[in-house]
Amino acid sequence: MCGIAGMLGQPDANVLSRMVSLLHHRGPDGNGIYNDDICGLAHTRLAILDIEGSPQPISGPGKVGVVNGEIYNHKSLRDSLYNYTTNGDSEIVLSLHNGKSSASEHAKWISKLDGMFAFALWSEGQLILARDPVGIKPLMRTTVDGNLLFASEAKALRAYDEYVPNIDILALKARIAWEYPLDATTLFSGVHQVRPGTVEVWEMIDGTPTMTSMSRFEVQSVEPEIDWNDPRGLLDSFTLSVSDRLMADVPVGIVLSGGLDSSLVCAVAREAAEIAEQPVPACWTVAESEDNPDWQAAEIVASSLDLEHHQHILSPDSFDSKLPDLAWHGEDLDVTVLFFQPLFSKMSESVTVGLCGQGADELHAGYPRYKNLEKHNRSITQRLADMDCDLSSLQGEQWWTTNHSPDAHTGSLQDFLQFELDHGQLSNFQLRLVDRHSMAHGLEVRVPFLGSRHRKASNKLPMDWRLPSSGEEKAALRAAAELTKLPSDIVRRPKLPAGRATSPKLIDSLIDDLQPHVTKIAKRYSGLERALIKQPEIAIGLGLFESMHILDGGRSKRSGSATDLLEELD
Repeated sequence: MCGIAGMLGQPDANVLSRMVSLLHHRGPDGNGIYNDDICGLAHTRLAILDIEGSPQPISGPGKVGVVNGEIYNHKSLRDSLYNYTTNGDSEIVLSLHNGKSSASEHAKWISKLDGMFAFALWSEGQLILARDPVGIKPLMRTTVDGNLLFASEAKALRAYDEYVPNIDILALKARIAWEYPLDATTLFSGVHQVRPGTVEVWEMIDGTPTMTSMSRFEVQSVEPEIDWNDPRGLLDSFTLSVSDRLMADVPVGIVLSGGLDSSLVCAVAREAAEIAEQPVPACWTVAESEDNPDWQAAEIVASSLDLEHHQHILSPDSFDSKLPDLAWHGEDLDVTVLFFQPLFSKMSESVTVGLCGQGADELHAGYPRYKNLEKHNRSITQRLADMDCDLSSLQGEQWWTTNHSPDAHTGSLQDFLQFELDHGQLSNFQLRLVDRHSMAHGLEVRVPFLGSRHRKASNKLPMDWRLPSSGEEKAALRAAAELTKLPSDIVRRPKLPAGRATSPKLIDSLIDDLQPHVTKIAKRYSGLERALIKQPEIAIGLGLFESMHILDGGRSKRSGSATDLLEELD
């Protein structure tokens, strides 16, 4: 796990060094830089496999690369003809690369990788950028003054003086309406993401960095089977996914919220550890009080499974001081997921790798909105109307479809699940949250629900095994959980909103305290005022985003409380 960055065009060692500094939190265990006359690569390392070896950038015959993430099947892919110099997983990327070619040819060897990854590989005048099939690991890029800049996080792009961050207003409107950034967009104008499951080939053409080819090596597809009744097979696919994600030469832990998804990770942990020949992980829980339902459910889970359990009560005054950290690392409008920061901070004191339950709700139809798509449609439509925004005829490579009006995607549960898989609910929201806020503390968090085995098994589930007419969501997953030692109350526990369920009083108190700033922030954005007034937490998030990332060019992390930073906007 690490942070990666680089330049194509006129690489500057000083810029690459500053990129490393801005990504240091992602890789506190080491760093390295490569550059020639055309391409430069930068890397910050969080050592998880081959602790003493595997420094990056990593070189092979005529090639050099930087890799972020984990390749779980790297041992089975090793070629006896390649001269490996490390025992880590990243070198498999270089060994599979078979020379200069088109993106479609590169897609063939990249498709063999099973893991979460983003990488950049420079060879024979080609820069190859690729990202794992569901976008667990980030990779974004922009072009400035004849240079292609790319990085794991947008803040690293500011190492180049000529790049000045500005807000992409249309992307912001889409984010406010849909509640997550869509497609390749970020909130930064001109900064776009490499699409999940995609490889891009960049070359210098007439002195200009140019994408010469692009290919998708894996496309997620919701394809329900007509007849399905295999909870055991579904559980086995998940157990193996957990087992794969115990691959580490460092301690591993489990994020335990007390909900079904994280509880199921705990439920299979012993069997998975036995398969992987690894220690059984301990689990971690945070909440605002011991009376919190999540806290109590987590205690039941850990006790019933006889797992080591670490618990931490959130400090009542911690949120105002930590909110700027959330804005700096999240690079978005997040406010209601504040528990991530203290949770990951505590875990990182004892472990370097965590497992979490993200991804289950998207695969198994766990969110409340899935029960009433018409209502969800109306909510999005109203937000768009409040901003006088039309998303039905979009143009530009940052949009993966031209029509993002809700009417086009909420006709059926299957269509909507496919839309969310394709357009950012996972990669741009849930997975971004986990990546940014865990890596802020030098902690790698893995997502076993999105392992290739379980993902493929889940995509085949009929709709009535995801959301039956009874209204109890995630029917197939609950049937699988019934085969474990989880108590029935946990298996049947309904879905609760992650952030507010863990700390509802603290979040509400924080928003109340910052409410006087909402109107002032809303007035700064012509055309967005009505929508922002109706969503005060989004307005607060936008104010902090502007303060942390835009006001001074975002070249360094600003200090002060949330109140202090918002007052600077007045």
